[in-house]
Parts: sequence; structure tokens; C-alpha cells
Amino acid sequence: MSSLLLRNIKGLVQAETEIRREVRGAGMAHLPVLENAWLLMDEGKIAAFGGMETCPEHAEKVVDVAGRFVFPSWCDSHTHLVFAATREEEFVDRLRGLSYEEIARRGGGILNSARRLQQTPEEVLLEDAWRRLNEVMQLGTGAIEIKSGYGLTLDSELKMLRVVRKLKEMSPIPVKATFLGAHAIPTEYKENRGAYLDLVVNEMLPRVAGEGLADYCDVFCDSGFFTVEETDRILKAAWKYGLKPKIHANELDFSGGVQVGVANNAISVDHLERSGDEEIAVLQKSQTMPTLLPSCAFFLGIPYPPARKMMEAGLPVVLASDYNPGSSPSGNMNFVVSLACIQMKMLPEEAINAATLNGARALELENECGTLAVGKRANVFVSKPMASLAQLPYSFGSNLVETVVIQGEMWKNNLMQ
Repeated sequence: MSSLLLRNIKGLVQAETEIRREVRGAGMAHLPVLENAWLLMDEGKIAAFGGMETCPEHAEKVVDVAGRFVFPSWCDSHTHLVFAATREEEFVDRLRGLSYEEIARRGGGILNSARRLQQTPEEVLLEDAWRRLNEVMQLGTGAIEIKSGYGLTLDSELKMLRVVRKLKEMSPIPVKATFLGAHAIPTEYKENRGAYLDLVVNEMLPRVAGEGLADYCDVFCDSGFFTVEETDRILKAAWKYGLKPKIHANELDFSGGVQVGVANNAISVDHLERSGDEEIAVLQKSQTMPTLLPSCAFFLGIPYPPARKMMEAGLPVVLASDYNPGSSPSGNMNFVVSLACIQMKMLPEEAINAATLNGARALELENECGTLAVGKRANVFVSKPMASLAQLPYSFGSNLVETVVIQGEMWKNNLMQ
């Protein structure tokens, strides 16, 4: 790897000399930005930075980025990037008046994706997921989590997680894998939920853990999906196999998902569209990261999570894309940041903190990603010329990512031939 020097940077975002684990509450409105700066990357790491008055004279590659901001790459801690097909027909059904829950009851939704995935060869899933991963990297994502959950059989869940493992091996950015066998109850188990729970706990979890296929375990704890009691059983079993919880909670109802997630020391509880004083109070007493997915609320037309109330309570809010074919068919974190500002009234500084440092914390990668600190991964993106930091979320329909740098090198799409 060669050294790369970016010089004449208008604003170096998240430049820090003291490593922070996360940023909470009122602190989220503070975003370190070093003006008129330079950034040196070497051997895939951040090597040094400073004001232009101290800029080095030489590097193997020098790029002048006058008028541009440099950001640490987005850390997207909640995606379903591996899937077999898009679901635009359900999109049209919703335009005709059907709800997400009604579509699911008719065998659509997650069960629709599961049927298609079960029939799709592993190599096809890998090729499509690799294309999506390259797409989101080009939009500035530099660390990502990917869930299973569209298999819902032992063989298909393992197939999905093998694809994620191959993506980990191929990808120049960190990839975390999450086992989500408890994403929905398959049709054949509708009259015998206990048997499916037994399958998840007694067969899927041991195989997933035994083959080292996942970092985390997820459960869709919500109305019409998995109960608090079922979620608790799965998460306790997952801990025995060394899989930490990262769960879906309170997307569709006040489900108790936040409470059971916190009780099981979840790394994060995600969605939280339905969250009130009780959920916030539980989170205040925990180390669990509340992860908000505004593009899901946007796409489904459901309430947005109460981000402002959470921050006023001192919580460390996270933003992620929820990239999936049914409720958020986009992995564009720039749009997620815009939605957070426009619909949840987060300040640009708060939204950027939520999508970088706090996103890294929700991936347990805060020592590698999320800010520009010496020794961290040199995963950054350079904006197009911008008048101010706020222009990025303001220009919600434009792609202001001009250049992506991964492991200290200018990056281009690397699609399979």
C-alpha cells in the first residue's frame, strides 16, 4: 500500500486526538471539524493530520481537495444486504392500500423473500450481494453489518451466512454477520410455533456458532412476529454460543422488544419507531445503543422514531439504513442522514455523529472506524465542493460523495466479471 496525502481540505470531519467510544445526548451536537487541513494515510491507516501550516511536502500520492470536506466513512450497523429478489409488487400493493402487516399475513413480506432465497443458488446470491456492497461503498459506507433471516430453514440460513462470510473475505471494508433465523414464523410452522423455536435454538444456533458464521444474533420482536418470551429464550441460548444480541424492536407496536433486548445486554435495539418514556428510561440505564432506521419509516409511511426525545434523555442515537427488499430498498446512508435531519429534526452534526462514531460503536468497531484518528482504518470519503457541512443533508436528492478512499487508496467499483 502506498501513502496518500489529501491537502487543502476545507473541513476534516471527526478529526480527533482523544479516542471516543461513542457520543451521547447533548454531546451529539458537537462535531469536531478541523478547517484548512491535511490528512495523511499510509499502510491502510490514518497516519497523521493537521492544519495546512504543518502540511508535509511529500507523499507517494498527493491530491488537492480544495473546497471539499473529508468525512470518515459511514458505519451502517443494520442491513439485510443478501436477498434473492426485489419486492416492487408489494410496493404497489401498499400503494393500493394494503398495510405491511396485511401483506405479511397473505404470505408476502419476509416469507416471500424466504421462498425466493431458498430457490436461489449460493453463487447468485453472492454475485448480487457483492454488487450491492460495491454500490453502498461508492456512496460512502466503510463498515457494515449484514443479517441472515430470509432463509428460515437450517440449510438456507446457513447458505445466507456462508454468503456473508465470503463477502467478509472479499470486502475491503469490515463486515459483521448477524444470524436472524427468528425473522418470521414459516408458513409450515404457523400452527406449531414451538417447533420452529426449537429448530432455531436446538439446530440453527449450534450450527451457526459451530461453523463461526455469525457475530451476533437477532430476533424480530414485534407484533405479529416473535413475542418477548420467545425472544428471551433465543437470546439466552445465543449468549451460550457466544453470539451477542442485536435485535429488531418496536417497529410496529410497543412490543416489549426494547426491554427484553436491554435485559439480555443487547449491543443494540433497532427500529424503535414505537418508543415512549418507558423505553427511553430502560435504555438510559443500559449500554445498549438505540439504532434508528428512518428510511424504513419513510418507505412504509409509519411514524419516525423520537430521535430528539432520545437525545434529550442523554442517549447515544445511531443511524443505519435497514437496506432490504421489503421496507427499505436503499443502502444510501447519505439519504438516511438527510431523513434524520428533515423528518426527525436532528442537526447535521447529530446525524453525522449517529452515522459514523455511534454506528461504529453499534458494530463494536469504534476502535477502528467512525472517526479520523491516528491508527484507525483509512476509510474516508471526499465530498464534492460544499459551502458548509449542512449542505450534505440539505441536498437530499444529490450524491455529494465525489471520491471514496478505502484502506488508504482511491477506490473504484470492483464488480465480478
